[in-house]
Amino acid sequence: MPSTSTPAPIRGDEHPARAKRARPRVNWWLTGVMAALSLTVLVPLYFTVVTALKTTDQLGGSGFGLPDTVRWANFADAWTLTNFPSALLNSALITVGAVAVTLLTNSLVAYAIARNMHRRLFRGLYYYFVSALFVPFPIIMLPVVKQTSLLGLDNQAGLALLYVVYGLALNIFLYVGYLRSVPRELEEAARTDGAGTWTIFWRIIFPLLKPMNATVGILTCLWAWNDFMLPLVVLSDPAEQTLPLAQYVFQNQFNTDYPVAFASYLMAMAPVLLVYVFAQRWVISGVMRGSAK
Repeated sequence: MPSTSTPAPIRGDEHPARAKRARPRVNWWLTGVMAALSLTVLVPLYFTVVTALKTTDQLGGSGFGLPDTVRWANFADAWTLTNFPSALLNSALITVGAVAVTLLTNSLVAYAIARNMHRRLFRGLYYYFVSALFVPFPIIMLPVVKQTSLLGLDNQAGLALLYVVYGLALNIFLYVGYLRSVPRELEEAARTDGAGTWTIFWRIIFPLLKPMNATVGILTCLWAWNDFMLPLVVLSDPAEQTLPLAQYVFQNQFNTDYPVAFASYLMAMAPVLLVYVFAQRWVISGVMRGSAK
């Protein structure tokens, strides 16, 4: 006789119609919050762009309205008034120098502290560096100006060094927290093979720091590129002024040329934006490696 066994019932998660209806649910509350937060960036950016394309007479109307006549000459005026090529080169030299020295030195200091936190001296150094986060810069501004002048560091090299030193507190906090998650077994295996401390750091630890190096590098780059206070009080030669200092020419006692000033802000923002566009692959790759470690 032919088999009369009934087929096995289809489970709910295997039913075609139900599987077709099963779609990821959208968290509309979270989506709304993200959309609202994105407006805090998009609205000022839109306001900056439309202001940079207006004439001075058009500023009396709605600030968010499109310009009646686009004035591209604002960018040419900003280029001339700020001596943009020279200021751009000064900012680039200071920023690149600060980022490079920060990544090399701060990671070394953090590695020494992270691997010796059981010792009282290194634990005290860690808390000493982190406590610097709570010291406002205006309190130490005048002593810094005096010391940089006496040591001959009131120049671009001294300014880049100050970014390295003042960023040490936050960077030590970030690096040490990340290094604690790196297993010591990797270093012990390397020491078994005869590797020294320097070899272990540069060939094993430093490559594993790519996610944190990307984070520290981006924070240092944005700080050094956009900072106004330190270049103002440290640099003594007007020929070495950075972009934020050069843009101060648009403000005087009586009025401010907002269209030309906003055009210069967009020009100053463009190099950082281009760097991120070309470097985002390595930044995202480093973050993904860190999450899968």
